[in-house]
Amino acid sequence: MAKKQAAPRVILIVGANRGIGYHLAKRLLELGDFVSVLDIETDNLEKLRDPHPDQFISITADAAKDEDIQYGVSETIKQFGKIDIAVHNACLCTFESASNSSDELYRKVMDINFFGALRLSKAVLPAMRKQGFGRIIFTSSGVGVTGFGNISPYASSKGAIEALAKCLEIENQEYGISFHLFHPPLTNTASSSGLPVPKEMMAAPQKVGKGLAEHIGAKKFVICHSFSQAMQMKLCYRHSLFMGKMMWKMAARAAQNNQGSN
Repeated sequence: MAKKQAAPRVILIVGANRGIGYHLAKRLLELGDFVSVLDIETDNLEKLRDPHPDQFISITADAAKDEDIQYGVSETIKQFGKIDIAVHNACLCTFESASNSSDELYRKVMDINFFGALRLSKAVLPAMRKQGFGRIIFTSSGVGVTGFGNISPYASSKGAIEALAKCLEIENQEYGISFHLFHPPLTNTASSSGLPVPKEMMAAPQKVGKGLAEHIGAKKFVICHSFSQAMQMKLCYRHSLFMGKMMWKMAARAAQNNQGSN
């Protein structure tokens, strides 16, 4: 079990009303950190406020709006004095072939997943540069590395933030600021509900969120919730297209078997 932090950190998360983000925020609060959550929906976050009234704030904000993210960053600094870690976890995932996905849909997904990460970075970097430290984390996905069928808007946006994080890491290293990627496994969340994969093959969001919280300060560029997931990601990076094709076939086979058993 991870120990409480000697010095509480201030952590801002964009996208944490449910799923992995919610359990990430919950565990960080348990570890003694101060947490600010920005999300377009905040109803579920009320459960975190009561047990941690002095450590937690939530702000209604749209990851696709510059003014919302800038306001959330400003309010977090006003409330807690600084931001040590900023996490872009908001995402939009669609489940349709490229031929059946409009250009507008690609733009919408990119606006939240990729430009949302860029928006947060631009909003928080001035304060982090001024204070001389900080880390910014984007939640990526294995499909952004390997590819997968009928999910190209989402996978493309995740592939884009992989490159963005590397570029911004290089640009900001002289300021004491590091960039990282969260790489959760396939998890049983609303975002993955349209995948043709049986739920029993998906990880529990509670376990993933908790594990990411306990590794949020890791020095590695790619941060996973468990050792086994880290090993899987190494394999995905080394044999990306092979792994993508294999996982697509496995998912299709599992879906067929699941239909046959019903």
